[in-house]
Amino acid sequence: MKATIYKSTGSWYIIKDDAGKFWNARMKGVMKMDDITSTNPVAVGDRVEAAIENEADGTAVIDEIFSRNNYINRQSPRNKYQHHIVAANLDQSMLVATLKEPKTSQGFIDRFLVASEMYHVSPFIVFNKSDLYKAKELTKYEQWKAMYEGVGYKVFLISAERKEGVEEVVELLKNKTTLISGHSGVGKSSFLNVVFPDINLKTQDVSGWSGKGQHTTTFAEMYDLPQGGRIIDTPGMREFGLVDITKQEVSHYFPEMRDRLNNCQFNNCLHFNEPECAVKEAVNNGEINEDRYVSYLGIMESIEEKSY
Repeated sequence: MKATIYKSTGSWYIIKDDAGKFWNARMKGVMKMDDITSTNPVAVGDRVEAAIENEADGTAVIDEIFSRNNYINRQSPRNKYQHHIVAANLDQSMLVATLKEPKTSQGFIDRFLVASEMYHVSPFIVFNKSDLYKAKELTKYEQWKAMYEGVGYKVFLISAERKEGVEEVVELLKNKTTLISGHSGVGKSSFLNVVFPDINLKTQDVSGWSGKGQHTTTFAEMYDLPQGGRIIDTPGMREFGLVDITKQEVSHYFPEMRDRLNNCQFNNCLHFNEPECAVKEAVNNGEINEDRYVSYLGIMESIEEKSY
């Protein structure tokens, strides 16, 4: 049977077959040996082929992982030299950020946007907790909104607590598979409970859930939206470490830089101190936001080039 991965606990998976039935599944042991470099060879959102193991218990075995349309990757929280697939087969990604309690850094936002750009997933940003914002935070929001919308990203301001501004965001989720990410405490759960209050009931349809395997906060979970579409919720992240990226590639994932790369004197320009650099010129002219350029430099500094 063909099925989709809805949840992973490390060694066991909840899958939903194309007829709409949930199963507890494990992976065929031999598959783990097949040239897999990520910490999780099967990710939420993956399409798989599975065989029924015990129909009465609702268990199955995953035989094959179908090729992915795309995925989002990050540095493994446990080993910086390994990567972790956050989710697969996405239509878009939604970053929930806050300007207060806690404050989301611009560096975190930009790394998330770069990761989405790398894997051809369309991102947008939702600033939550507007009910807590005073003049200082609202001014910062307007600045960031202008900065991010200026390079092509959609930006929203909501209060999940007061259910304000959420309708426009919910409309964007319809009939799409959306990854939702953000720091712990930004209110992702509050937002999801507004979207559908019975979200916690979604996985209780699974009979005889084994609970085997270590539950870990690095795995995502998918939910079906009542209005059509699916949400992949990820546990809160402290940081978003980029993997599989070279210094030469970073500027390609900043839309405002990508548009100017062909105008640099050198085709391998890193936009530091090279002469006749179109990116540096655009920063100096105010055409590229200086804070975005500083963010770019921070990402460049964090990349360890592999030696071969």
